Amino acid sequence: MTSVETSVGRRPVYLVVAAMSLGAALIGFAPTFFLPMARQSFHAPPIVFIHGALAFAWVVLFFAQPALIRAGNYGLHIRLGVLGLVLALALAGTGVAVGSWSVTRDLAGEMGEAAVSNIIGIFTTFAMFLALVGAGVANRKTPEVHKRFMLLATVLVTWPAWFRFRHFFPAAPHPEILFAFVPVAVLIAAVMAADWRKLGRVHPVYAVWGTAIIAEQVVEIWLYDSPGWRAVGRLLYGWVS
Repeated sequence: MTSVETSVGRRPVYLVVAAMSLGAALIGFAPTFFLPMARQSFHAPPIVFIHGALAFAWVVLFFAQPALIRAGNYGLHIRLGVLGLVLALALAGTGVAVGSWSVTRDLAGEMGEAAVSNIIGIFTTFAMFLALVGAGVANRKTPEVHKRFMLLATVLVTWPAWFRFRHFFPAAPHPEILFAFVPVAVLIAAVMAADWRKLGRVHPVYAVWGTAIIAEQVVEIWLYDSPGWRAVGRLLYGWVS
């Protein structure tokens, strides 16, 4: 075990982000998923429950991994990493399926035809998520690179949890910006700042991929439900439905 790996693994920033992601999942989905499910008042196809379980398992796993490094249990960390790759693939596949189901549901509701615009964000999220996880796995022998890719993947895939916070503040303006974009952007900026303070520079993984995540979300907010955006949404929805 190299000194670089040990120092990177023991930096608390990963545990802090992991704890925040886990907290966001628990709190954000409490009013719309966990509590209704406990009351047996939540009704949805089995794929929704499967995807929810996989998504929660991912944030739990991401919390466990840096904790294992800090505890010096590198063997279990590596073995769980194999599970993480399988989990990521299943999470992305079920995420697209749930996205298709939610568009079908919303087309018959108040959103109408605008519902098809939502599926593009689902595709871009999971495409980038898999790219980040794949890059993390490919760099698993370079810890300072590996852990940053996995952190970005987790920050990216937890935006739906942050977005659910809008249910606690129904009067808040532009919830798609305040509760979806801002938490992700702030977390990425925070880990960049942590790098700058510790290393005197921003690591290239954050500089390139972190900036790309923020830029993609800005473009999505800007173009959402425009005629071209909706047309692409129809194509994707037709492909997966």
